[in-house]
Amino acid sequence: MIELTDLTKIYGHGDDRTVVLDRINFRVEAGEILAVVGPSGAGKSTLAQCVNLLTLPTSGSVVVNGEDLTTLSTQKLRVARRRIGTVFQSAGLFERRTAAENVSLPLEYLGVTASEARHRVAELLDRVGLTARANHYPFQLSGGQRQRVGIARALALRPSVLLSDEATAGLDPTTTSSVVDLLRELRDDLDLSIVFITHEMDTVLKIADSVASLDHGSIVESGRLVDLLTDPDSHLGAALRPQGVAANASAGEQVWHVVYDSPDVPPDWIARASADLGSPLSVLGASVQQVGGVTIGAATLGIPDRLSSRAAEVLSRYGLATTTTTPAVEELEGVA
Repeated sequence: MIELTDLTKIYGHGDDRTVVLDRINFRVEAGEILAVVGPSGAGKSTLAQCVNLLTLPTSGSVVVNGEDLTTLSTQKLRVARRRIGTVFQSAGLFERRTAAENVSLPLEYLGVTASEARHRVAELLDRVGLTARANHYPFQLSGGQRQRVGIARALALRPSVLLSDEATAGLDPTTTSSVVDLLRELRDDLDLSIVFITHEMDTVLKIADSVASLDHGSIVESGRLVDLLTDPDSHLGAALRPQGVAANASAGEQVWHVVYDSPDVPPDWIARASADLGSPLSVLGASVQQVGGVTIGAATLGIPDRLSSRAAEVLSRYGLATTTTTPAVEELEGVA
């Protein structure tokens, strides 16, 4: 478990002070993955450095398994920091060391015997599927393989928390999926708490249990992923949610954009709503997928103008909420 309480980082003093992180609060339980998203300049990099204590926060606490690491002496902090493994963007491997030698680096610093280190390295490379690449140098590995070496190295000291700092940035979709699958597998097998910092919203949908949005150094919105995706008023949910396609209204028809507002939307909601309205609904486009065992998504519908007064109530019966509507063509032409 890792918990941040009022974590604050300020650079400078007086009129020159810059608040980079402003009272950050979140908790990640064992076996949970929290994704932290935000635009460039939001404070994600500083947050990563404060989470693993490479940069000491100005105030607030970083608690891992019940111990506040920010209160420890330098010597004790050096030991406690082993509880947090970090996977960096582009893996951060040493080019003159083989995959096995890169993974063994934390063990060497710790003074583990050569035989113990070889056994641990072999175990870790097997776990990430790279036993056959143990003696390859980074330039001989693909981007995904280098990240797997980085993940193995981060696990060398058996941490309870794994920090992934833009670990999938720059990877192609297939490689990203393989890294995400590996992280989820490790989470399940090792009961890790994972803080996954990223700007890739598509990746969040594949990996996260919970999400926090960081902007100008503050958490502006957070929650369980499924709850955010099924909340039509959530700005973060809207940014994460698959979108319906844009479409033009036909004569006498309105275009409605609707989102799944419930985890229990029936798969045949279109047929049911059409039957209730006594007229078939036109599906102009839709994007629907499974997230955490729940179907989420959005759709663009063509609603006959004569049914618009009833449509919202009917759609709400099946867990759908209207986000925007476009008036009928003749109304738009009349205004013009």
